[in-house]
Amino acid sequence: MSRIGRRFQELREKGEKALILYLTAGDPSLEKTLEIIPALEAAGADLLEIGVPFSDPTADGPVIQAASRRTLRSGTTLAGILDLIGTVRRQTEIPLILFSYYNPIWVYGPERFSRTAQAAGVDGVLIVDLPLEEAGELRRYTDPADLDFISLVAPTTGSQRLAAIAARARGFIYTISVIGITGTIAPELTVLDRRVAQIRKVTDLPLVAGFGLSDPDQVRSAARSVDGVVVGSALVQRIHDFRHRKDLTRQVGVYARQLKRALSPRP
Repeated sequence: MSRIGRRFQELREKGEKALILYLTAGDPSLEKTLEIIPALEAAGADLLEIGVPFSDPTADGPVIQAASRRTLRSGTTLAGILDLIGTVRRQTEIPLILFSYYNPIWVYGPERFSRTAQAAGVDGVLIVDLPLEEAGELRRYTDPADLDFISLVAPTTGSQRLAAIAARARGFIYTISVIGITGTIAPELTVLDRRVAQIRKVTDLPLVAGFGLSDPDQVRSAARSVDGVVVGSALVQRIHDFRHRKDLTRQVGVYARQLKRALSPRP
């Protein structure tokens, strides 16, 4: 069982839901990212998505698009991010998921990427623009490397396609809670509940919800039907807002702690 699977099992045994936080690697710098990751873990993050910047992040909203532009301008590369993860892995066992578009991996080389990611301590990959029909060209390397290939399910995904995605998914299934890009609109939670019920009919994997979640109340409400929630744009914005302050890591820790508290079982 992967670190991802073990973490969800541990949380399930405790009756808790997973807090999954997304940050763009290299924003504001790789050195700061290296400081922020342990602060998020200490504040209660259960899994982390490490965003690989890309020049055309079509699924991401304006906050993450801006972060990608900033970190690309500063020279952040996939190779540098993999080195960063190798350093992080020597300090922690928190599950780490690389959130990327396929182009940076294709340029780096899918086989080389899979081998290097495994050695660095990556646990899973989430490739936004690699649909089911095209995933095989990467999965023939990531699957043997024991990298969980995280699958996205959109609100518009039909039942037959949903079953096909679920049959090949690993780690967990990421349920997109809105129609649109990240961080722009809040999800309709009653719609999310119905969607999750449909997905549970075709898989036993953990389900997480993301896109549009930003505050403790939203996180608490969304978690009622899923096994974990993803918060991305709001954290990326907070990191940017406090980037010049000495208490950056404390501020992001305070935010993560508020989110985790919202997911804690109530007596």
